[in-house]
Amino acid sequence: MPIIRVMPNTPALVLEGVSGMSANRHASAEDVETARRILSAMGSVVLFDEADLDAVTAVSGSGPAYVFYLAEAMINAGVQLGLSMENARELAVGTLKGAAALMEQRGEPPEDLRRKVTSPGGTTEAAIKVLDTDDTQAVIVKAIEAAAERSRELSE
Repeated sequence: MPIIRVMPNTPALVLEGVSGMSANRHASAEDVETARRILSAMGSVVLFDEADLDAVTAVSGSGPAYVFYLAEAMINAGVQLGLSMENARELAVGTLKGAAALMEQRGEPPEDLRRKVTSPGGTTEAAIKVLDTDDTQAVIVKAIEAAAERSRELSE
């Protein structure tokens, strides 16, 4: 029986989602294309191997929550620094949206784009030093690995 497994994410609600899609060996190219067309109405579609489903779930299915978590922190920091909640939210959302668009349109690795914003001795460098001191990237990787492990457990 043809089976196509899909892991969409919540930005599909605003037609900006990304869906990971995997077809079993019984699914024809036509089946895959039909599913791709349907899912494309909600955003982009990435084909992957069935073995990658837990990673897709951890990176993309849960991914919007990581972005929202960062937005929460940015907004809270803005408020703590004296901005109104409304202004802090507008700045955070606009910054995340613009950064994602820049990354998508330029096609440059995110570390290169980050370096271009990080002036030696500047404000961004001060912030990145704190993030690096706390090994933030390793913590994020560990969190995504935990999500993938939980996905594996739930599929058993």
